[in-house]
Amino acid sequence: MILKFISGMKKDEVIAKVNEFLVEEFELDAKLLVADAKLRDDLDIESLDFVDIAVEIEKEFGFKIKGEEMVEVMTLDNLYDYILSKSS
Repeated sequence: MILKFISGMKKDEVIAKVNEFLVEEFELDAKLLVADAKLRDDLDIESLDFVDIAVEIEKEFGFKIKGEEMVEVMTLDNLYDYILSKSS
C-alpha cells in the first residue's frame, strides 16, 4: 500500500481513526472493515448513520462534508480517500 501524506496524516492513520469510530459507534466487527467493503450493503450503514459519520469526520479531520460529494462514497476506501482529499 502506498501511504499518502495529507496535512501530516498518512492513509493508514485515517483508516485507523475511521475504523475505530465505526467499531465503537456502530459495533461493527473490525474484520469486516476492509477497503472494498460497501458501506450500505456490506456494513449495513443506513442514511441516518451517515450523519453520525459526517459529524465525526468534521470533529476528527476539521472539514464539513457536502452531501452531494458523499453520494459517490460507496466503499470504505472511497471514504478514506475522500477524507485524504479534503484534509489537504
